[in-house]
Amino acid sequence: MEFLAAGNPAPQFELPDQDDNIVKLSDFAGKKVLVYFYPKAMTPGCTVQAQNLRDVKAELEALNVVVFGISPDPVKRLPKFIEKESLNFTLLSDEDHQIAEAFGVWGPKKFMGKEYDGIHRISFLIDEEGLIEKVFDKFKTKDHHEVVLDYLNA
Repeated sequence: MEFLAAGNPAPQFELPDQDDNIVKLSDFAGKKVLVYFYPKAMTPGCTVQAQNLRDVKAELEALNVVVFGISPDPVKRLPKFIEKESLNFTLLSDEDHQIAEAFGVWGPKKFMGKEYDGIHRISFLIDEEGLIEKVFDKFKTKDHHEVVLDYLNA
């Protein structure tokens, strides 16, 4: 598995959000977009990561950053996650994992001795022109938001 690197153009996407509205990356030209891929809504690690991004949303907005969480969850699962955790950013459904594959984050994983294909927890900061500015691939779920903010504030 080889994910996209800084300097690559971000794959353009159109995905349904939690309300089944289509969200296009191209609609956010002129803003920085943090696209974070997560394996499954309402699991412990994904919940902590989402809660922390929720809590720093104002700081991210002040830095002209929009957040999208992308998972292979079906659309109908996303509103439950948003409601349960009071999330204040958009979640997108990539059920057929085509966008995850385009970013290079879909591939073999191991969990409890089993091998399977799934999403790797990697985030991409896309700049105002649609290029990948930064790839975040080394973080713990509990400090993902801090790693992103540290980069943006540097």
